[in-house]
Amino acid sequence: MTAQTDQADAKAARITISVDAMGGDNGPAAVIAGCSTSAQKNDNIRFILHGPAEELKALVARKRVLEGRCDIRHAPDVVSMNDKPGQVVRNSKGTSMWSAIEAVRDGEASVAISCGNTGALMALSMIRLRKLPGVNRPAIAVLYPSSNPQGFNVMLDVGADIRADADDLLRFALMGMSYARNGLDLPRPRVGLLNVGTEEHKGRTELKEAYELIRDHHEEAGFEFVGFVEGGDIAGDVCDVIVTDGFTGNVAIKTGEGTASLIGDRLREAFRYSPLSMLASLLAYTSLNRLKKKIDPRRVNGGVFLGLNGTVVKSHGSADATGVSAAIRLAAQLADIQFTDKLAARVAGLPGEETP
Repeated sequence: MTAQTDQADAKAARITISVDAMGGDNGPAAVIAGCSTSAQKNDNIRFILHGPAEELKALVARKRVLEGRCDIRHAPDVVSMNDKPGQVVRNSKGTSMWSAIEAVRDGEASVAISCGNTGALMALSMIRLRKLPGVNRPAIAVLYPSSNPQGFNVMLDVGADIRADADDLLRFALMGMSYARNGLDLPRPRVGLLNVGTEEHKGRTELKEAYELIRDHHEEAGFEFVGFVEGGDIAGDVCDVIVTDGFTGNVAIKTGEGTASLIGDRLREAFRYSPLSMLASLLAYTSLNRLKKKIDPRRVNGGVFLGLNGTVVKSHGSADATGVSAAIRLAAQLADIQFTDKLAARVAGLPGEETP
Protein backbone atom coordinates (compact mmCIF):
# COMPACT_ATOMS: atom_id res chain seq x y z
CA MET A 1 0.00 0.00 0.00
CA THR A 2 1.42 3.38 -0.96
CA ALA A 3 1.83 6.36 1.37
CA GLN A 4 -0.67 8.27 -0.75
CA THR A 5 -3.30 5.57 -0.21
CA ASP A 6 -2.59 5.54 3.52
CA GLN A 7 -3.17 9.28 3.69
CA ALA A 8 -6.44 8.97 1.77
CA ASP A 9 -7.65 6.24 4.11
CA ALA A 10 -6.74 8.31 7.17
CA LYS A 11 -8.58 11.30 5.79
CA ALA A 12 -11.67 9.19 5.06
CA ALA A 13 -11.65 7.80 8.58
CA ARG A 14 -11.73 11.21 10.22
CA ILE A 15 -14.49 11.90 12.73
CA THR A 16 -16.16 15.31 12.68
CA ILE A 17 -17.27 16.76 16.01
CA SER A 18 -19.59 19.77 16.23
CA VAL A 19 -18.61 22.05 19.13
CA ASP A 20 -20.63 24.80 20.78
CA ALA A 21 -17.59 27.00 21.44
CA MET A 22 -19.50 29.59 23.46
CA GLY A 23 -21.13 27.40 26.12
CA GLY A 24 -19.72 27.10 29.63
CA ASP A 25 -18.35 29.27 32.38
CA ASN A 26 -14.80 29.62 31.05
CA GLY A 27 -15.62 30.96 27.61
CA PRO A 28 -14.39 29.97 24.16
CA ALA A 29 -10.68 30.07 25.10
CA ALA A 30 -11.09 26.98 27.31
CA VAL A 31 -13.12 25.18 24.64
CA ILE A 32 -10.57 25.87 21.90
CA ALA A 33 -7.75 24.81 24.24
CA GLY A 34 -9.60 21.53 24.85
CA CYS A 35 -9.98 21.01 21.08
CA SER A 36 -6.25 21.64 20.67
CA THR A 37 -5.37 19.08 23.34
CA SER A 38 -7.63 16.51 21.69
CA ALA A 39 -6.23 17.22 18.24
CA GLN A 40 -2.72 16.53 19.52
CA LYS A 41 -3.80 13.14 20.88
CA ASN A 42 -6.03 12.03 18.01
CA ASP A 43 -5.14 12.59 14.34
CA ASN A 44 -8.54 11.36 13.15
CA ILE A 45 -10.76 14.11 14.49
CA ARG A 46 -11.73 17.45 13.04
CA PHE A 47 -14.07 20.12 14.37
CA ILE A 48 -16.91 22.38 13.33
CA LEU A 49 -16.77 25.30 15.77
CA HIS A 50 -19.85 27.44 16.35
CA GLY A 51 -19.79 31.00 17.66
CA PRO A 52 -18.78 34.56 16.65
CA ALA A 53 -16.51 33.91 13.66
CA GLU A 54 -13.87 36.60 14.22
CA GLU A 55 -13.40 35.69 17.89
CA LEU A 56 -13.05 31.99 17.10
CA LYS A 57 -10.66 32.61 14.19
CA ALA A 58 -8.33 34.54 16.48
CA LEU A 59 -8.33 31.74 19.10
CA VAL A 60 -7.84 28.97 16.55
CA ALA A 61 -4.95 30.86 14.92
CA ARG A 62 -2.98 30.52 18.16
CA LYS A 63 -3.22 26.70 18.06
CA ARG A 64 -1.02 25.38 15.26
CA VAL A 65 -2.33 21.82 15.67
CA LEU A 66 -5.83 23.00 14.68
CA GLU A 67 -4.66 24.40 11.35
CA GLY A 68 -6.73 22.84 8.57
CA ARG A 69 -8.82 20.82 11.03
CA CYS A 70 -11.53 23.35 11.93
CA ASP A 71 -14.49 24.81 10.11
CA ILE A 72 -15.95 27.89 11.79
CA ARG A 73 -19.69 28.56 11.60
CA HIS A 74 -20.71 32.09 12.49
CA ALA A 75 -23.32 32.14 15.27
CA PRO A 76 -23.51 35.59 16.90
CA ASP A 77 -25.77 34.71 19.86
CA VAL A 78 -25.14 32.65 22.98
CA VAL A 79 -27.45 30.62 25.23
CA SER A 80 -26.69 31.74 28.79
CA MET A 81 -26.83 29.53 31.87
CA ASN A 82 -29.80 31.57 33.13
CA ASP A 83 -31.94 31.22 30.00
CA LYS A 84 -35.06 29.10 30.42
CA PRO A 85 -35.42 26.15 28.01
CA GLY A 86 -38.77 27.38 26.70
CA GLN A 87 -37.32 30.79 25.94
CA VAL A 88 -34.30 29.25 24.23
CA VAL A 89 -36.47 27.07 21.99
CA ARG A 90 -38.34 30.14 20.73
CA ASN A 91 -35.29 32.36 20.20
CA SER A 92 -32.29 30.15 19.54
CA LYS A 93 -31.73 30.00 15.77
CA GLY A 94 -28.79 32.39 15.87
CA THR A 95 -27.07 30.76 18.84
CA SER A 96 -23.94 28.62 18.87
CA MET A 97 -25.85 25.83 20.63
CA TRP A 98 -28.53 25.63 17.93
CA SER A 99 -25.91 25.72 15.21
CA ALA A 100 -23.90 22.90 16.83
CA ILE A 101 -26.94 20.61 16.97
CA GLU A 102 -27.93 21.47 13.40
CA ALA A 103 -24.58 20.15 12.14
CA VAL A 104 -25.44 16.72 13.59
CA ARG A 105 -29.00 16.88 12.28
CA ASP A 106 -27.73 17.67 8.77
CA GLY A 107 -25.20 14.83 8.87
CA GLU A 108 -22.14 17.09 8.78
CA ALA A 109 -20.90 15.90 12.18
CA SER A 110 -21.22 12.67 14.15
CA VAL A 111 -21.52 14.20 17.63
CA ALA A 112 -22.34 17.60 19.14
CA ILE A 113 -20.65 18.88 22.30
CA SER A 114 -21.64 21.78 24.54
CA CYS A 115 -20.66 23.05 27.99
CA GLY A 116 -23.78 25.20 28.07
CA ASN A 117 -27.19 25.23 29.75
CA THR A 118 -28.24 21.58 30.25
CA GLY A 119 -32.00 22.18 30.07
CA ALA A 120 -31.69 24.27 26.94
CA LEU A 121 -29.36 21.76 25.29
CA MET A 122 -31.75 18.89 25.98
CA ALA A 123 -34.76 20.88 24.76
CA LEU A 124 -33.04 21.87 21.51
CA SER A 125 -31.67 18.35 20.99
CA MET A 126 -35.12 16.82 21.37
CA ILE A 127 -36.68 19.31 18.95
CA ARG A 128 -34.01 19.18 16.26
CA LEU A 129 -32.86 15.54 16.51
CA ARG A 130 -36.11 13.95 17.74
CA LYS A 131 -36.42 10.94 20.01
CA LEU A 132 -35.69 7.40 18.93
CA PRO A 133 -38.74 5.18 18.34
CA GLY A 134 -39.75 3.58 21.62
CA VAL A 135 -38.24 6.32 23.81
CA ASN A 136 -40.58 8.49 25.86
CA ARG A 137 -37.93 10.37 27.85
CA PRO A 138 -34.27 10.69 26.83
CA ALA A 139 -31.70 10.32 29.60
CA ILE A 140 -28.26 11.68 30.41
CA ALA A 141 -25.73 8.95 31.17
CA VAL A 142 -22.38 9.52 32.88
CA LEU A 143 -19.39 7.36 33.72
CA TYR A 144 -19.01 7.26 37.50
CA PRO A 145 -15.65 6.13 39.00
CA SER A 146 -16.08 2.73 40.61
CA SER A 147 -14.22 -0.23 42.10
CA ASN A 148 -15.22 -2.46 39.18
CA PRO A 149 -12.42 -3.77 36.92
CA GLN A 150 -13.43 -1.37 34.14
CA GLY A 151 -12.95 1.55 36.54
CA PHE A 152 -16.38 3.11 35.91
CA ASN A 153 -20.08 2.46 36.26
CA VAL A 154 -22.71 3.87 33.93
CA MET A 155 -25.35 5.95 35.71
CA LEU A 156 -28.55 7.36 34.19
CA ASP A 157 -30.60 9.51 34.25
CA VAL A 158 -28.59 12.32 35.87
CA GLY A 159 -30.68 15.31 34.94
CA ALA A 160 -32.47 15.15 31.59
CA ASP A 161 -35.89 15.02 33.31
CA ILE A 162 -36.80 14.87 36.99
CA ARG A 163 -39.67 12.51 36.19
CA ALA A 164 -39.54 8.85 35.19
CA ASP A 165 -42.24 6.20 35.36
CA ALA A 166 -41.71 2.45 35.36
CA ASP A 167 -41.57 2.14 31.56
CA ASP A 168 -39.06 5.01 31.37
CA LEU A 169 -36.83 3.24 33.88
CA LEU A 170 -37.00 0.07 31.78
CA ARG A 171 -35.89 2.07 28.72
CA PHE A 172 -33.10 3.61 30.79
CA ALA A 173 -31.95 0.11 31.71
CA LEU A 174 -31.84 -0.89 28.02
CA MET A 175 -30.00 2.28 27.02
CA GLY A 176 -27.57 2.06 29.92
CA MET A 177 -26.87 -1.58 29.13
CA SER A 178 -26.11 -0.69 25.50
CA TYR A 179 -23.79 2.12 26.62
CA ALA A 180 -21.93 -0.23 29.00
CA ARG A 181 -21.69 -2.97 26.40
CA ASN A 182 -20.42 -0.74 23.59
CA GLY A 183 -18.58 1.91 25.59
CA LEU A 184 -17.02 -0.22 28.34
CA ASP A 185 -16.81 -3.49 26.38
CA LEU A 186 -18.93 -5.47 28.86
CA PRO A 187 -20.64 -8.40 27.05
CA ARG A 188 -23.30 -8.89 29.75
CA PRO A 189 -23.58 -5.78 31.95
CA ARG A 190 -25.12 -6.00 35.41
CA VAL A 191 -27.94 -3.51 35.94
CA GLY A 192 -29.18 -2.21 39.28
CA LEU A 193 -32.18 -0.02 40.12
CA LEU A 194 -31.36 2.71 42.67
CA ASN A 195 -33.59 2.66 45.74
CA VAL A 196 -33.56 3.39 49.48
CA GLY A 197 -32.92 -0.27 50.22
CA THR A 198 -32.31 -3.58 48.50
CA GLU A 199 -35.50 -5.27 49.74
CA GLU A 200 -38.18 -5.75 47.08
CA HIS A 201 -40.94 -4.23 49.24
CA LYS A 202 -39.14 -0.87 49.65
CA GLY A 203 -39.46 2.23 47.51
CA ARG A 204 -42.05 4.18 45.56
CA THR A 205 -44.72 2.48 43.47
CA GLU A 206 -43.02 3.27 40.15
CA LEU A 207 -39.79 1.71 41.42
CA LYS A 208 -41.56 -1.52 42.36
CA GLU A 209 -43.24 -1.59 38.94
CA ALA A 210 -39.92 -0.89 37.22
CA TYR A 211 -38.32 -3.71 39.20
CA GLU A 212 -40.82 -6.19 37.76
CA LEU A 213 -40.48 -4.83 34.20
CA ILE A 214 -36.69 -4.97 34.20
CA ARG A 215 -36.69 -8.41 35.84
CA ASP A 216 -39.06 -9.71 33.15
CA HIS A 217 -37.01 -8.33 30.24
CA HIS A 218 -33.38 -8.75 31.30
CA GLU A 219 -32.83 -12.24 29.87
CA GLU A 220 -34.09 -11.48 26.36
CA ALA A 221 -32.25 -8.14 26.40
CA GLY A 222 -28.96 -9.80 27.31
CA PHE A 223 -28.06 -8.24 30.66
CA GLU A 224 -28.06 -9.34 34.29
CA PHE A 225 -30.49 -7.63 36.66
CA VAL A 226 -29.15 -7.49 40.21
CA GLY A 227 -32.30 -5.86 41.64
CA PHE A 228 -32.38 -2.82 43.89
CA VAL A 229 -29.11 -1.14 44.82
CA GLU A 230 -28.37 1.66 47.29
CA GLY A 231 -26.39 4.89 47.15
CA GLY A 232 -23.28 3.18 48.44
CA ASP A 233 -23.31 0.88 45.39
CA ILE A 234 -22.98 3.72 42.86
CA ALA A 235 -19.19 3.60 43.13
CA GLY A 236 -19.07 -0.09 44.09
CA ASP A 237 -18.77 -3.39 42.24
CA VAL A 238 -22.29 -4.78 42.72
CA CYS A 239 -23.40 -3.67 39.24
CA ASP A 240 -22.15 -1.93 36.11
CA VAL A 241 -25.21 0.22 35.34
CA ILE A 242 -27.23 2.22 37.88
CA VAL A 243 -30.73 3.24 36.77
CA THR A 244 -32.60 6.10 38.44
CA ASP A 245 -34.68 9.20 37.71
CA GLY A 246 -33.05 12.51 36.76
CA PHE A 247 -33.67 14.25 40.07
CA THR A 248 -32.05 11.53 42.18
CA GLY A 249 -29.23 10.96 39.71
CA ASN A 250 -28.33 14.63 39.49
CA VAL A 251 -28.18 14.98 43.27
CA ALA A 252 -26.04 11.84 43.47
CA ILE A 253 -23.38 12.89 40.95
CA LYS A 254 -23.08 16.41 42.34
CA THR A 255 -22.74 14.97 45.83
CA GLY A 256 -19.96 12.76 44.51
CA GLU A 257 -18.18 15.68 42.84
CA GLY A 258 -18.44 17.73 46.02
CA THR A 259 -17.10 14.87 48.12
CA ALA A 260 -14.13 14.37 45.78
CA SER A 261 -13.34 18.08 45.99
CA LEU A 262 -13.60 18.01 49.79
CA ILE A 263 -11.25 15.02 50.04
CA GLY A 264 -8.71 16.84 47.88
CA ASP A 265 -8.92 19.98 50.03
CA ARG A 266 -8.58 18.03 53.28
CA LEU A 267 -5.56 16.11 51.97
CA ARG A 268 -3.82 19.35 51.03
CA GLU A 269 -4.56 20.79 54.47
CA ALA A 270 -3.23 17.67 56.18
CA PHE A 271 0.04 17.65 54.27
CA ARG A 272 0.64 21.35 54.96
CA TYR A 273 0.11 20.93 58.69
CA SER A 274 3.79 20.60 59.65
CA PRO A 275 7.26 20.30 58.09
CA LEU A 276 7.12 16.54 58.69
CA SER A 277 3.77 16.20 56.91
CA MET A 278 5.11 18.25 53.99
CA LEU A 279 8.05 15.88 53.76
CA ALA A 280 5.64 12.96 53.81
CA SER A 281 3.72 14.50 50.91
CA LEU A 282 6.92 14.66 48.87
CA LEU A 283 7.64 11.00 49.56
CA ALA A 284 4.08 10.08 48.61
CA TYR A 285 3.93 12.39 45.58
CA THR A 286 3.53 9.64 42.96
CA SER A 287 0.76 7.88 44.87
CA LEU A 288 -1.04 11.16 45.62
CA ASN A 289 -0.86 12.18 41.97
CA ARG A 290 -2.36 8.83 40.96
CA LEU A 291 -5.20 9.34 43.48
CA LYS A 292 -5.79 12.85 42.19
CA LYS A 293 -6.22 11.57 38.64
CA LYS A 294 -8.63 8.84 39.74
CA ILE A 295 -10.96 11.21 41.59
CA ASP A 296 -10.61 14.17 39.22
CA PRO A 297 -14.11 14.69 37.71
CA ARG A 298 -12.59 16.53 34.74
CA ARG A 299 -11.10 13.31 33.38
CA VAL A 300 -14.49 11.60 33.08
CA ASN A 301 -16.28 14.78 32.01
CA GLY A 302 -19.17 14.30 29.63
CA GLY A 303 -22.78 13.21 29.99
CA VAL A 304 -24.24 11.49 26.93
CA PHE A 305 -27.81 12.24 25.86
CA LEU A 306 -29.31 8.81 25.18
CA GLY A 307 -32.52 8.21 23.24
CA LEU A 308 -32.10 10.75 20.42
CA ASN A 309 -31.56 10.43 16.66
CA GLY A 310 -28.04 11.71 17.06
CA THR A 311 -25.35 11.81 19.72
CA VAL A 312 -24.97 14.83 22.02
CA VAL A 313 -22.38 15.10 24.78
CA LYS A 314 -22.96 17.57 27.60
CA SER A 315 -19.72 18.77 29.13
CA HIS A 316 -19.69 20.24 32.65
CA GLY A 317 -20.39 23.97 32.63
CA SER A 318 -17.20 24.74 34.55
CA ALA A 319 -15.01 22.49 32.38
CA ASP A 320 -11.50 23.73 31.63
CA ALA A 321 -9.33 22.55 28.74
CA THR A 322 -8.78 19.17 30.42
CA GLY A 323 -12.50 18.65 30.92
CA VAL A 324 -13.39 19.69 27.37
CA SER A 325 -10.71 17.36 26.01
CA ALA A 326 -12.18 14.48 28.02
CA ALA A 327 -15.64 15.19 26.59
CA ILE A 328 -14.21 15.25 23.07
CA ARG A 329 -12.44 11.93 23.66
CA LEU A 330 -15.74 10.38 24.75
CA ALA A 331 -17.55 11.87 21.73
CA ALA A 332 -14.93 10.47 19.36
CA GLN A 333 -15.21 7.00 20.90
CA LEU A 334 -18.99 7.00 20.51
CA ALA A 335 -18.76 8.19 16.93
CA ASP A 336 -16.14 5.58 16.10
CA ILE A 337 -18.37 2.70 17.21
CA GLN A 338 -21.51 4.23 15.62
CA PHE A 339 -23.17 4.14 19.00
CA THR A 340 -26.42 5.88 18.03
CA ASP A 341 -27.25 3.18 15.47
CA LYS A 342 -26.58 0.42 17.99
CA LEU A 343 -28.67 2.15 20.64
CA ALA A 344 -31.57 2.62 18.23
CA ALA A 345 -31.62 -1.10 17.45
CA ARG A 346 -31.45 -2.00 21.14
CA VAL A 347 -34.33 0.26 22.22
CA ALA A 348 -36.52 -0.65 19.26
CA GLY A 349 -35.98 -4.33 20.01
CA LEU A 350 -36.96 -5.31 16.49
CA PRO A 351 -38.14 -8.94 16.49
CA GLY A 352 -36.13 -11.35 14.40
CA GLU A 353 -33.14 -9.01 14.15
CA GLU A 354 -29.94 -9.27 16.11
CA THR A 355 -29.47 -6.39 18.54
CA PRO A 356 -26.02 -5.06 19.31
